[in-house]
Amino acid sequence: MSNTISILGSTGSIGRQTLDVAEQMGLSVAAITAHGSVARMEEQARQFRPRLAVLTDETAAKDLAVRLADTETRVLGGFDALEEAAVIPQADTVVTAVVGMVGLKPTLAAIGEKKRIALANKETLVCAGELVMDAADRCGAEIIPVDSEHSAIFQCVQGCLDRREIKRLILTCSGGPFYGMSYGENGKMTKADALRHPNWKMGPKITVDCATLMNKGLEVIEAMRLYRLPLSQVDVVIHRQSIVHSLVEYRDGAVLAQLGTPDMRLPIRYAMTYPNRGMSLAEPLDLLTCPPLTFAAPDREAFPCLRLAEEAAGEGGTACAVLNAANEEAVKLFLQDRIGFHDIPSLVAKARAGVPVVQNPTLEDILAADRAARETVLR
Repeated sequence: MSNTISILGSTGSIGRQTLDVAEQMGLSVAAITAHGSVARMEEQARQFRPRLAVLTDETAAKDLAVRLADTETRVLGGFDALEEAAVIPQADTVVTAVVGMVGLKPTLAAIGEKKRIALANKETLVCAGELVMDAADRCGAEIIPVDSEHSAIFQCVQGCLDRREIKRLILTCSGGPFYGMSYGENGKMTKADALRHPNWKMGPKITVDCATLMNKGLEVIEAMRLYRLPLSQVDVVIHRQSIVHSLVEYRDGAVLAQLGTPDMRLPIRYAMTYPNRGMSLAEPLDLLTCPPLTFAAPDREAFPCLRLAEEAAGEGGTACAVLNAANEEAVKLFLQDRIGFHDIPSLVAKARAGVPVVQNPTLEDILAADRAARETVLR
C-alpha cells in the first residue's frame, strides 16, 4: 500500500489521472515532473504541495521557480533532475508516466532505492527489460504495471504460484482508429485521423502508436520481460470494446480475464493499493448494458509495426531498443506533418536494417543503440 508518491510525468494523461487517484485516496505527493508545462505544473504544485517539482526544459524550470517562489516547493531543471525526483526519500512509490527512453535511468535509480515502481513507461522494459527486472530482483523493488493490459495480466496471475502453468498471455487491442482498413487505405490517413482513438483519451505519441499498432507490439515485448516468457507465449487479439483488458490462458485450458470500463484510474489505483483494493468512485462495469464483446485477429499486413515489433522481440538484444528509438523519432516527424503514416513503419524498418544488434547488452550498449537508431531515422 502506497502512502507517498512521486510522479514522473505528472502533466500527461496518466500523470493527471494519478493525481486524481491520489486526491481521492488521500495520498501525499512528494515530487512531480514534466517537460515544459509551466502553467499546469504551477497549478499541480499549489494543489498538492510537493517538496520537489522538476521541468526537464531548463528555461521553463526557471520560469516555474519564479512562479513558485512563495511556496516551499523546490524547483529543479534538466533531465538529470528526474533521477532526484525518482529517489526522493519521502516517496515509497514512483509512478513512471513519462514517455520514451527518458524514463529508463530514473526508473533504475528508483529501483536502487527499493521503491515500488508503478510502471506506465513501457519503453523502460522494451529497451532494457532484462536489466530492469534483474535490478528489481536484486534490490527487492516491486514493479506493478499500470498499463491496462499488463495490470489485467498482473491481476489474473495473482493465484498462479508456478509460472510454468501459464500457457499463453493474450493482450487485447482496440485496433485503433483505422481498424478494418487495408494497408492502402490507412496510408491515406492524416495526423488528425490518427489522433481520434475510439475508446481512450491519451497523449499524442501513444495515440499514434495505437493507430499503427506499434503500441501493442511494444506491449508484447513488455509482457515478455515482466513475466519472463518467450514470444511464442504472448499473443494479441483485437477487442474493439476495450472492456476485456487482457487474458491469461493456463495449461489446463482455463482462461482468466480482467474486465472493466476503459478508465485508467482502475489500474492506477490498483498499483497504489496492491495487494489490497481501494474503493473506487468510478461507475462500475454493467454487464447488462455494455455492448457485445467481440474478438478478431490483428492484420499484420495492414499494420506492419506489430510485425516489426514481434520480429525485434524474437531477435532480442538491442533490437528492441533500436525499434523503440526509431519509432519515437518517426512518430515525432509524423506529428510535425513531415512524413506520412506509412513512413513510420518504413523508417523503423530502415533503422532495424541499419543498426547492428548486440546480444546480452550492457546499459551503455542499449543507450548506444538508441542513439544510432535515432540518427538513422533523421539522416
